[in-house]
This record gives sequence, C-alpha cells and structure tokens, in this order.
Amino acid sequence: MMRGRGPSARVLLGAALAALIAVTALAQGRRFGGGFGFGGPRGRFRTMPNAPYDGRFTFVRVSYETAPGGYWWRGQPSWSHGYPIAEQNLMKIMNEVSYLGANEETINTLALDDPELFKYPVAYIIEVSWWTLTDREAGALRTYMQKGGFVIVDDFKAYGDFGSPGWEVFEANMKRVLPEARFFEMSASHPIFHSFFEINNLDVIPQAYNAGKPVFRGIYEDNDPSKRLMMIVNYNTDVSQYWEWSGMGLRPIDDTNEAYKLGVNYLIYGLTH
Repeated sequence: MMRGRGPSARVLLGAALAALIAVTALAQGRRFGGGFGFGGPRGRFRTMPNAPYDGRFTFVRVSYETAPGGYWWRGQPSWSHGYPIAEQNLMKIMNEVSYLGANEETINTLALDDPELFKYPVAYIIEVSWWTLTDREAGALRTYMQKGGFVIVDDFKAYGDFGSPGWEVFEANMKRVLPEARFFEMSASHPIFHSFFEINNLDVIPQAYNAGKPVFRGIYEDNDPSKRLMMIVNYNTDVSQYWEWSGMGLRPIDDTNEAYKLGVNYLIYGLTH
C-alpha cells in the first residue's frame, strides 16, 4: 500500500502536486461551467453515478439533508462543497505516493443509512454546521463507527457561516450517535499524524478562513485515547479546500502540501486500523 516515508516521500508529494496542477484547471473549468449542477440555481444539484463496489478504494462523501435556513451556494447543498474536485485531486496524489490503486474519477456519495456505506472503510463529511440527522442515520453511523469505520469531519468553525452555531450543532448530533462519547484534543504525537508522512507540528496546518487556530479533535473507542481513533474532526479549518484549489494558485503551495499530507495520513490510518 505504501511506497515510503521521510524525505523521499516529501519529494514525491511535491512532484505529484506539480503534475496535478496541469489537470486541475480544466476540471475547475468544468465545475464552474455547470458540471454536476454547480452552475445552476438551487435545486439543480446532482451527483455523478456511484461506482459499484469492486474492491478498489473509492472515496465516499456523506450526503445529508441541509438544515432549515442552511445556505446553498451556486445550487450546492452544504455537504457537497468542493465535490468532486477535492477528492479527485486527493486520489491522484494517493496513487502517486502509494500503491493504493484508488479510483481517481468516481467519488461515491452515500447517505449514512445506506447499507452500501458498510462496504467502505472511510467516510468523509463536511460542513456539519448545517448537518441534520435522522434517528435512523444516527443509528447507522453508530454501527458504522463501532464496526471499524473511520470518519473524517472537515470544514466548519466555532460559529458557522451565516449564523449557524457550528460546534454546538455538530456536538448535539454526535450525542445522538454516541451518547457517552467524548471529544479529545489531539496532538501531533498521535499515530495518525505519522501513518505515512511525518507531521510533527500541527501549528503548520493551514487555516482556510479566519476563524481562530485550527484544532483537531477525536473520538476514540471506549473513550480511550490509547485505542482506535474512530473519528477525526478538522475544526476551524477546511483542509479539502486546499485539495480542491491546488491547481489554481489561490493557496500557497506549502499550505497545500500540508493539507495533502493530512489527507494521505488520514486515509492510510483509516485503512490500517
């Protein structure tokens, strides 16, 4: 699965990122020209067809009903921000630096209560300031995490856009999923930050918007930080925005590299724990 770590892996990431720039501009042009519903008014958003499960790693983004009053942008529901460009770019990087053989083109979107979710070891959910959760979805997410699924939460902040109380909404939903679960602040010593790239200082992690210092929090099996990490939360930042914009020159390349390192490490950890 892995090709290497240390300086050689860092060099390889830089080369892979440079190659990615050439193809991202075209993809971004497709996106903002309409693509999967991005250019149209609210209600026209649509996703690409999901790839049937074939044993390859396919990135899964969780879809959900946007909360009443939640914002839509260019016809997008809040869960879809950056889709599918961010994930496609990350999958290209994964295939450059590892032997994962990930699906680079198709990004699956699944609701939490879709039985297909249990075929995939890692699930990604974004913009949880606007997350609504049914009882059935809460139960399905609980089972998914307890059975070994790893969840990445990204792109929300202390006080969500347009007045949403970001953390409070997310925490209230997670209390319905795992009532006894606690969130733990994470440090760079955790194995997830060393599963492929060595990330020794979380202060270098990029911040996508001015919302205070990025914070990483986790939920562990049995509330024991020595056991399996079931969920990691990127709080006060938007890591996937750096993947999405990596070929557009809108973010510093050093910050983009750090965001890709996080993404690679998250997936390697989720696949090996």
